[in-house]
This record gives sequence, C-alpha cells and structure tokens, in this order.
Amino acid sequence: MTEIDFAKKIAALGGSVYLVGGAVRDKIRQVKAHDRDYCICGLAEDIFAENFPDALKFGKRFPVYSVEIGGVMCEVAFARTETKISAGYKGFSVNFEPSVTIEEDLFRRDTTINAMAINLLTGALIDPFGGKADIHSGIIRAVSRHFTEDPVRALRAARQAAQFNFDITPQTLSAMNACRTELSTEPRERIFAELVHALNTPVPSKFFRSLELANLLEVTFPEIANLRGKIQSKTFHPEGDAYEHSLQILDAVSEVNPKPEIRFAALMHDIGKGLTPQEMLPHHYEHERRGLEVFQQICKSLPVPNDWKKITAFVIKEHMRAPMFAKAGKITAFLMRLHSSKISVADFNDIIRADNHGLPEYLERAEFFIAEFLKINGNDAPINLKGPEIGNWIFEQRIKTYTNLKKLSNFC
Repeated sequence: MTEIDFAKKIAALGGSVYLVGGAVRDKIRQVKAHDRDYCICGLAEDIFAENFPDALKFGKRFPVYSVEIGGVMCEVAFARTETKISAGYKGFSVNFEPSVTIEEDLFRRDTTINAMAINLLTGALIDPFGGKADIHSGIIRAVSRHFTEDPVRALRAARQAAQFNFDITPQTLSAMNACRTELSTEPRERIFAELVHALNTPVPSKFFRSLELANLLEVTFPEIANLRGKIQSKTFHPEGDAYEHSLQILDAVSEVNPKPEIRFAALMHDIGKGLTPQEMLPHHYEHERRGLEVFQQICKSLPVPNDWKKITAFVIKEHMRAPMFAKAGKITAFLMRLHSSKISVADFNDIIRADNHGLPEYLERAEFFIAEFLKINGNDAPINLKGPEIGNWIFEQRIKTYTNLKKLSNFC
C-alpha cells in the first residue's frame, strides 16, 4: 500500500490523514527523513481497526498503530488533545474523538518546528504556529502553554537546539525554566534517554549550554554543573574552566566519532574536577580518583548501560597518564590494559587526541604493538617455569618486544 493509497482509503472512510512530525520538518529543511509518522482526523478508531485488520496497535493511554505504508512500518496515530490533570508525564486526560482537528493536535506539541502537518491528498502545509519560518530563522520556540505540562520537553528543546544548531527563544527558555520543579522528580530513565539523543547530535555541547541558559543544569546533570567555575591552569587549558574544557572535548570527539558511548566517556573524562577543593585550584590533583567516585554516583542516578560504565571508568582512570608514559614496562602494561578494556584503541585514541592535542607514538601504533604482544604466550615459556613465573616471563618478553620494535622504528 502506497502513501497515496492509504490516504485515499482513509478519505473513503470519511477521514483525512496528514504527514506530521520530523518528516515535515525535514522536508522543509530539504534533508532525508529517518521515518514518516501520520495523524488521522475525522475517523473513529473502531472503523479504522475494522478496515485495517493487519495494523498492530500499541500505546496504552491513546491508540497508536503500526501500519505498513510504502513497504515500511510506520506509526499512525489519531489526532488528540491533552488536558493536564496530575503531575508527571502520565498525568493527562486524552481526547482522540473524530472531532479533534489537525490544528488542535498540533497545538499540544512541543515546539513549532515539530507542529506542522502536510495533507497527503492535497499536499497543503498546515503550519498554524510559524514552524516553517522558525526553521528558516534557526529558532526553537515553544508552541503554547502546553509546553510546560511535560517537563521533559525542556530537555527536548535543548536537544533540538543541539540537533539543528538552532537558538532557543528567550520566552522558550523561560518556559523551560518553569519545568524545573517537576523536572527534578521525573523518572531518571527519561532524563537519560534525552541525554542519549543529545549525544547523537552534531553539536552535543549545545544541549548542556541550553540547559544552563534555562537554569536547569543543576537539576538534570548536577555533576556536570559542578564543573563550572573550576578553573584550570591557563598553560594547558586556555579555554577556561573544567566545564568549558569538558564541553569542548565532547564536541571535538563528536566530530570524529559517532558512538554515543565514546562521546559520553569524553564528556565524563574530567568529571572529578567538580569536586576539587577551591583552595587547590587551578590544580586538580587526583581528579581521576575523585572522578571514579563521582561517576559511581552518576550511575546510581542514571541507567547507564554496563558497557558504557566500563568504557567511561577506564577513560576517567587512564586519560591523564595514558599519553605520559616513558618506560617500556609502563607502556607495555598500559597497552595490555587497553587491550583488555571494553574500549577499542581507535575510540580511546579519539578521546586522548582531543584532550592531549596529539598522541605519543605508542598510542598511534598501539594496535600494532598489541598484535605483536599477543604473539607471545605461555606455550613459548621455558618448561621449568610454573604458575606466576610464566606470567612474569610473558610480560618481560613483551617489554623486550616493545623495546626492539621501538629501536627499529627509531633506526628507520
């Protein structure tokens, strides 16, 4: 069933169907949409279900269906209005009667760039709140008073700013701030979900800067907020405090690495500096140890995946000394730790390169050195060695291998 076939069938039943959401926004931006969502007006749910028996229903508070359109499973919802009746994102009374218009449905949406629709049969753009103009102006603007009824919309507005590199209007920043009290009680799973979305944007730092402008950083990501004002040595960090440094590293890593878990680790690498005593500044001695402690607290608050935990903890612990080793034994031991960690050499190097403005040779060639180390194992050990002696022998042989390869590299 093509999109037009779907629209004609809905029309024959007495309803109308609209393309909504990101697909409309992306069409105006002249970029390819990742998915296509539809909204039906003027049609009762039971009539729809009777005529589309293969449609899969999901959603508990209001009906949403998954329908194959154009060979792709698409989300089809009924136009609805929402009335806030209690706290929390579930505290809404929902009306999805056939009388609800597309304009009423758009009125409940978060920002104007997401509050547009296209009539599938006529191709007409329905844009009652100026979303098209806001796209062309690079503006994130709340649609209406409904914005504050779901506090996570404040994070979504910040994420949209990072996704499109748009600016949030002052009025919308005020609306975001109005979400502060309720946002502090939101399920942390929702907060983390928005963080993951933000990490997948082209300029993820703008997500945090937008939250800061709305005075929401402390209630959403307090450990990151604590980095503000933690000054650093201007010799090594002319960009400013630990907060500014962390956001710059986040963006630098994001330019070369698309993985959200690596971007997250980059953001967290100096998180311990938020606990540096004021009298110690601009030095941050032992911030790696404090960073692991802070990160443990973050993981108690946010549902960070296990692999993300292991990757980030390794980066926090090792990022300072990783590019500073001089002795062959230290280098060999570190490279084997890197090999045994959950982070790849390439991903680790992306973070260290951004943080250290370059890499030492042993990190540049880490994959080669590790491959050579792995050729040495216990089967090659002298037969008179037992237990830990074999491990010591393997380590010594790997040090010798590194030393010889280094000499050969210098000679060449």
